[in-house]
Amino acid sequence: QVQLVESGGGLVQAGGSLRLSCAASGRTFSSYGMGWFRQAPGKEREFVAAISRSGGNTYYADSVKGRFTISRDVAKNTLYLQMNSLKPEDTAVYYCAASTLGSSYLRLGRAFDYWGQGAQVTVSS
Repeated sequence: QVQLVESGGGLVQAGGSLRLSCAASGRTFSSYGMGWFRQAPGKEREFVAAISRSGGNTYYADSVKGRFTISRDVAKNTLYLQMNSLKPEDTAVYYCAASTLGSSYLRLGRAFDYWGQGAQVTVSS
């Protein structure tokens, strides 16, 4: 098993930046493909970004491509999501998640076995 704890959320003006962190503990961090998902009020959870076990492959939703960057630091057992040029429509609770499946599945929420508690990101216009 792995435990995931997000941090770094907050309130930011449109055009600003935030960096989310997800600290992992338990089983070896590098055993998991990792992802970020978000859920806005009244909306379904949606895929944001994912990174393979090795960190060699990354995947992004079209809505965040070019603005968000996912990365992982194996030495620190931490996943990151750097969010730049934030827009009001990025407002949501952001969740990190861990998957034992291969890269082909990492856009799918149901592929992830472990989830963090979520971090609120609010972007004001």
